[in-house]
Amino acid sequence: MWERLEKRQIQRRALRAPFGTRPRPDLPSGTDLIPKIKHIVVLMQENHSYDNYLGTLTGPGLSRRGDGLPLGPDGAPSAVNVLPNGQRVPLHHFTATTQSPGDPTQAWNASHVQYAGGANDGFATSVYAQVPGGDPAVPMGYWTEEDLPFYHGLARTFPLADRWFCSCLGPTFPNRRFLIAGTAHGLIDDLPWDMVDYPAAGTIFDALSSHDISWVNYHNVHPVTVIMRRLLGTGGLLALRRLAQVGHWLPGVVNAARGNKSFTADLYPLGLARAARHLRSTQAFFADAAAGTLPAVSIVDPDFGLYSEENPQDITEGEAFSAAVVNAVMHGPGWADTLLIWTYDEHGGYYDHVPPPAAVPPDDVEGRNWQLGLQSWLRAAASAIPWVRVQLARLANADDGPPAFDRLGFRVPTVIVSPYARPDFVDSTVYDHTSVLRLIEEKWNLPPLTRRDAAAVAPLAAVDLEGEPAFATPPVLPAAGGATFQPRTRPLTRLLARARVR
Repeated sequence: MWERLEKRQIQRRALRAPFGTRPRPDLPSGTDLIPKIKHIVVLMQENHSYDNYLGTLTGPGLSRRGDGLPLGPDGAPSAVNVLPNGQRVPLHHFTATTQSPGDPTQAWNASHVQYAGGANDGFATSVYAQVPGGDPAVPMGYWTEEDLPFYHGLARTFPLADRWFCSCLGPTFPNRRFLIAGTAHGLIDDLPWDMVDYPAAGTIFDALSSHDISWVNYHNVHPVTVIMRRLLGTGGLLALRRLAQVGHWLPGVVNAARGNKSFTADLYPLGLARAARHLRSTQAFFADAAAGTLPAVSIVDPDFGLYSEENPQDITEGEAFSAAVVNAVMHGPGWADTLLIWTYDEHGGYYDHVPPPAAVPPDDVEGRNWQLGLQSWLRAAASAIPWVRVQLARLANADDGPPAFDRLGFRVPTVIVSPYARPDFVDSTVYDHTSVLRLIEEKWNLPPLTRRDAAAVAPLAAVDLEGEPAFATPPVLPAAGGATFQPRTRPLTRLLARARVR
């Protein structure tokens, strides 16, 4: 029943034909072109740059591994940002694994300030200018192997992608949209009331379901809340999000809307049939991995409020979660034909020294903001209320900047994990999150959704599918620095108050 309903919903959307041609135009869509890989798992955490986590990574013999933090004559990280008042803010090693609330920032405007026309020297300034009471030194901090032993061990063992960029100079929601659709479709912020739209060619989930290719988004949201919301139907769900637009200034409405999108698949509206078929709990992921029953494509989400690694969380909690996910895949019966990508949605405002390159715009949809796009008379009327005027000014500041999606965002930590992975390999190919789409498309002979994933490169240079698998026996990786992760679902009442994606 659910399958028929989902396919009917896809047909009703009247999606535009995908952009470009299939990898093998002579074969039908859905043809398996990479049969040695049966399971693709994407583990995407939150808000850290490559240099922030892996900038001090070493390889065998303590040699540097990957393009890490620039070093001075003394061998120590040496980059400096200079504030508008002339104060110099150097790189520094964090002394704790907890983070500062709201500092740094990865808002659209802040990210463009950090980029600074390619100088990558505006990280401290972005906090100085845009985070009231913030410490400009925070974005210049980094962690080392002593703090993150599992992550450094993972990146030392499996292929490290040291040119994997997030897909745009902006925050979480636009970048996760690129992961699943090849476009942010104009979204430039993390405001949930802006997400009532749908991309012209749909999402990768539409393509997978249309060709009976299994996929699941594993998450930590209580299933009752997911199903109850979707019982409203698509129209009711959109009405709820539109209501959140109108009620933008009411904190309770804002929090409720955020809770409505607590997993990646819902960054474009997700109907009841799709929720019933393709959403499963974190516990189900570990059970499926242990049983060898993972689907063809898995998106594994953390609990975004507890162990996603977003500030102000303790990063060791998220490392423990990632270690549990990677180990569950490596030691499950499906390991022999699995490819897992560990990555981050965006940089979180933390320093990285590599300028993001220009990128192919995904479509003709420019960045926009619903509130700032209101008719002038309506904005003027709203601005007559002092506290609304203040909020509009803050929103204008956060969303200021060029509206184009013609440049990638900053580098993020990324490792390709598979029995076919190349040992002692650093892959410096330019990738972004649409490289995941390209991988899926090249495996199942699917046409690209947008210009961006049509131009993307699948991360297949990191694996050798011709020879014997180098990691047929899973390697032993270091333990995470924090406590051992135990999967759990939050109680419903607590979830309703706190569930969110940032």
